[in-house]
Amino acid sequence: MDDSIVFDFLKTNWPELLSLTGEHLRLVAVAVAVAVAIGLPVGILLTRRERLKGFVLGVAGVLQTVPSLALFGFLIPLSFVGVGARAAVIALVVYALLPIIRNTVTGIEGVDAHVREAAVGMGMTRGQILRQVELPLALPVILAGVRVATVISVGVATIAAAIGAGGLGTYIFRGLRMNDDRLLIAGALPAALMALGLDWLIGLLEIELGARARTVSPTARRTRLLRLSFAATLIAAALGLGLAAWLGGARVSTGGDAPAPVADAGALAVRVCSKDFTESVILGEMLAQELEARGVRVERVFELGGNLCHESLVSNRADAYPEYTGTSFTAILKHQPVTDPRAVYEQVRREYAEQFAVETGPPLGFSNDFAILVRGRDARELRLTTISDAAAHAPRWRAGFGQDFMSRPDGYPGFARTYKLKFRARPREMDLSLTYRALAAGEVDVIAGNSTDGLIGSLDLFQLADDRRYFPPYEAVFFARRDALGRVPQLGETLKKFGGAITTGEMRRLNLEVDGSKRAPAEVVREWRRGKGF
Repeated sequence: MDDSIVFDFLKTNWPELLSLTGEHLRLVAVAVAVAVAIGLPVGILLTRRERLKGFVLGVAGVLQTVPSLALFGFLIPLSFVGVGARAAVIALVVYALLPIIRNTVTGIEGVDAHVREAAVGMGMTRGQILRQVELPLALPVILAGVRVATVISVGVATIAAAIGAGGLGTYIFRGLRMNDDRLLIAGALPAALMALGLDWLIGLLEIELGARARTVSPTARRTRLLRLSFAATLIAAALGLGLAAWLGGARVSTGGDAPAPVADAGALAVRVCSKDFTESVILGEMLAQELEARGVRVERVFELGGNLCHESLVSNRADAYPEYTGTSFTAILKHQPVTDPRAVYEQVRREYAEQFAVETGPPLGFSNDFAILVRGRDARELRLTTISDAAAHAPRWRAGFGQDFMSRPDGYPGFARTYKLKFRARPREMDLSLTYRALAAGEVDVIAGNSTDGLIGSLDLFQLADDRRYFPPYEAVFFARRDALGRVPQLGETLKKFGGAITTGEMRRLNLEVDGSKRAPAEVVREWRRGKGF
């Protein structure tokens, strides 16, 4: 990649990068502080209650082995947690506890027994021995645990972007989705530098405290203090700049553009969510901008993974988000797929109103159906037009599908049965955004994408026709909470205005502008709204 391209990107997007860095530092700082506040007393307790040590350390070890996304999934349904920074901090604390507790126990138990005996001989109480002897001598070991916990937190915090907690992972997930190496570098490099910088700073502090027990010259002591002060100044400056950007600029909206000014600063707020793929972000931005144009203050919570948008909506943590009728019909309402678009829409509208107190807006005018994709070159050479045409080649092909497609009722199991597909090996499960890269690079031969995805054209992929009509219709709609519609009348007006407003060709073009031309979703949406006369 051309270095100038990366430099130009950073030059244009540095305010958002600084804001995301501030969010990342904030998550790590709060989580490590809470973990120390919990882990240090627990570690001290375990040195006094030997029989509890194995159990507590075992539980902490088991918690650390739980995959981060699974832990987020457990936390989000809890009424006091939900999506966002709170769930992320709780998860980071869970991962940080083990090294802090373990090193506290190790450090205190490693204090020389003769030192303790001398303290007892001087008439010290147990509390005095702990505060004045054991903790000072154990502090370098405890700091080593804090150091490990901090580095772990910096890494795990990148995953927190999947639940709307912000941070540098936002750029990483966005880069994977948009096939944009600039975003990957902009997210990964600052996170790596942050981990190295914090590790270095705590390491210097650890060395300095460890050296107190040794005889050192005044010159060596001054040198260490200068190095420690310099490192602390650098980290404090980065933390201050990041937090200032986060506090002063609020959250920068997806795509690097700040939300449009609101006519009435006191207007009631509407929280708009989106899923973690380009089209959903674009649709969420469309709704947000139209509401802002009507004087409504909008809070954007974009790029949430899985069914977090639905869970946020029904738990009153979101007011509206874009969805597809076929997804709601099969994945949420658990019905078997049917092919009649009107029947699916009406049943979804009725059951969402009855079960969730959620209203369904009119269809937006396009469907984003599952698209079974192959390379354009293969389609031309093998003269493939339908999925049935490709079935004969499946035994020689490698398939790659997103986790969502592999597990949904309208996904891979029924698809393979309907077309009697037997691939060369079990399909590879991977992030949906990576399947496009894998297909274009020749790592797999067939994937399941989205029919309106702009990458289909830009990567010269070919969509095979669903000639046996297996997949249900996926009409795009907006869902909104009934109480939000009553609270903010402009929301209902906006949903009606979007009815039939977007064609399939328009949606594919908008996706291509973001994924192919690397433009900001907010900018693309503003241009589309002007062209439509919104």
